[in-house]
Amino acid sequence: MRRGERLLLSQVDLSLHAGWRVGVIGRNGCGKSSLFATILGEHDADMGDIDLPGKVRIASVSQETPSLPDAAIDFVLSGDTELHEVMQAEAKAMEAEDWDGVAAAHQRLAEINGYDGTARAGKLLHGLGFPAETHNTPVSDFSGGWRVRLNLARALMMPSDLMLLDEPTNHLDLDAVLWLEQWLLKYPGTLLMISHDREFLDGLSTHTLHLHEGRAKLYAGDYTSFERQRAEHLRQQQIAHDKEQAERAHLQSFIDRFKAQASKARQAQSRMKRLAKLTGTEAVRAERSFRIAFAEPPKLPHSLIRLNHVDAGYRGDAGDVKILHDVGFGLEAGDRIGLLGPNGAGKSTLVKTLVGELPLLSGERVAHPDLRIGYFAQHTVESLHEGQSPLWHLKELAPNAGEQQLRNFLGRWNFVGDRAFESVDGFSGGERARLALALIAFLEPNVLLLDEPTNHLDLDMREALAEALSDFPGAIVLVSHDRHLIGLVCESFWRVADGKVEEFNGDLDEYAAWLRSRNNEPKAAKPAAAAKPAPAPRPVRSKQETDAAAKRLKQVEARIATLQAELGQIESQLADPAIYGNDGGIEIAQLAQRQGELAAEKDRLEAEWLELYEAVGA
Repeated sequence: MRRGERLLLSQVDLSLHAGWRVGVIGRNGCGKSSLFATILGEHDADMGDIDLPGKVRIASVSQETPSLPDAAIDFVLSGDTELHEVMQAEAKAMEAEDWDGVAAAHQRLAEINGYDGTARAGKLLHGLGFPAETHNTPVSDFSGGWRVRLNLARALMMPSDLMLLDEPTNHLDLDAVLWLEQWLLKYPGTLLMISHDREFLDGLSTHTLHLHEGRAKLYAGDYTSFERQRAEHLRQQQIAHDKEQAERAHLQSFIDRFKAQASKARQAQSRMKRLAKLTGTEAVRAERSFRIAFAEPPKLPHSLIRLNHVDAGYRGDAGDVKILHDVGFGLEAGDRIGLLGPNGAGKSTLVKTLVGELPLLSGERVAHPDLRIGYFAQHTVESLHEGQSPLWHLKELAPNAGEQQLRNFLGRWNFVGDRAFESVDGFSGGERARLALALIAFLEPNVLLLDEPTNHLDLDMREALAEALSDFPGAIVLVSHDRHLIGLVCESFWRVADGKVEEFNGDLDEYAAWLRSRNNEPKAAKPAAAAKPAPAPRPVRSKQETDAAAKRLKQVEARIATLQAELGQIESQLADPAIYGNDGGIEIAQLAQRQGELAAEKDRLEAEWLELYEAVGA
C-alpha cells in the first residue's frame, strides 16, 4: 500500500477473527489510518486483497461533521440508519394519515428494538460528556472538539459487526475515556482501534497489530503483553544474528585458508555452499528514542502561586457565571498535581485562573514575582501560525538569539536539519503538539500548567514527555485523559466537582470507582453531606455450611488455575506466526472459539470465588 511515492505497507498477510478487539499501534506515519481507509474501501491496495464477510456492517467515525441544524440527539440517532429510516417513514405516514403505513412502521420498530432508540442515543451522549440540556442543541452550535464526540457517539449508535476507531480518546476527558472503555468491553462485534493510550489498549485489547518499517505483525494479548513478546522476539533475533555471523566468519576463514589446496578443495566447496545458504538474519536495529527535557528554571522560589477564597468563572453581559466556589489552591516547588473531575466541572477553568487568563470573580490570586508559567491549553496546537516554520516561532520568542542556538534547541525536540524551516501547515497533529511543547520549554518556566498535552502524540513521544516531566524540578498541574502519563507524573490528585476543588485521597482506580458510583446515583438525591449507610449485616452460617464453602473454594481455585494455564497455551499458539499460513484458518477459528469459552468460564468462576471467599470469612 502506497501514499503517493511512499511505500507504507508491504506483504501484509494476516487474519482477524470475529470478536477480537485489536489494538493497532505504530509510530505516526506508519500507515495505520491508511490501513483503515483501505478496509473501508476509501483507498485501494496497490497489491493483494482485503477479504471481508458478505454483508458485514462496518462502523467508523467520520473525520468531518457538517454544520447541521439537526439536534445533537437526532444526529446521533441517525447513526442507526435503519431505525432513522423507519422513524422518518412513520412521520411521513402520520402526516399523510396513512394508518397502514403507520402500523407497518410500528411493527418494524418493534422488530428492531427501535422504541428505545432515543434512550440509547441519550445514554451515549451522556457517557461522552454531553449534559442533558445540550441534547437538543443544534450540531452547528458545538465546537470542533465536541463535534468529534458527536461523530463518535453516532458511530457507537450504528449496529455493526466491525468497528474501526481511529484515536477515539482524542478530545475526550478522563471520565469519558473510562466510560468509553466500559462500553467497548460490551461491544459484541470485532473492534480495530488505533490508539496511543497504553492504559486504554491494556484495558481493551485481546490482540495487538504492530505496524513497523512497512510490515505488520500480529501479537496475542494487550499492549503490555505485546511489549514483552516483542522484546523477547528482538532478543532471539539478535542471538540468531550473532550466531550466524560467527558461523559465517568460521566458514569464510576455512575457505580462505584451504580453497587453493587440492586435498581440501571438496571441503572448501562444501563450506562455500553452506555459506551461500545462510539466510542472512538481520541485526536488531535500535529505534531512535525521543529524549526531551525542560531546562532548570533560572529561579525556583518555594511558594509559586496561591488562590485564596476564589470564586472562578466567566464575566458576561448577562452577569457572572460562577463555576468554582471558595477555591483554596496553591503550588509549591516540586508539586505534581493531577486534576480529576467530570467533564464541564471546571478543570480548565481552574487552570485558566491559575494562569491569570480569567479575572477572579472574588478572592485573591497571589503570585511570586519570579513566577514563570508554561501553559499548554487545549487550543495551543491550533494557535500556531499557519505558513510559518518552527524556527520562525522560536525567533518570535527570542528575536536576539542566534540562529544556530535556536536550531540546536529545535534539534533536541526532533526538528532537525531542514525540518526547522518547513511550514507547520504540513505538520501532523503530533508534530504540532511537539512544537508547542518545545516553545513552552524554551521559556524555561518554573510552573507547567498542561491541559490535555498528549492529544496527537504517539506512544514514544508520550513516554519521552513523561520522563521529561518526572525530571522537571518546578511545579506541575496536569489535566489529561492518559492514565499512564498521570500515573507516572502526578504524586497527588485534586478533584474538581460540584463547584468545589478538593484534594482526592486515592489513586486512579479509586477515582474510577467514585465516578461509577456517582453515575449510578439517583438524579434527585443530592444531599450535601449524606449520612454513610450502615453496612448490611453478614449472614450467620453454620460450621457445616462454612466447611462446604471452603471445600468448594479450593475446587474453584484449582479450576481457575487450570483455565489460566490452558488460556496461556492458546495465547502462545495464536502468537505463533506459523499458524497464520494458508491452511491455518480452521485451527485459528477453533482456538479462538475455545479461548472465548474458557474466558467465559473463568469469569463465572471468579465471580463465584468472591462469593465463596466472603462465605468462608463470614
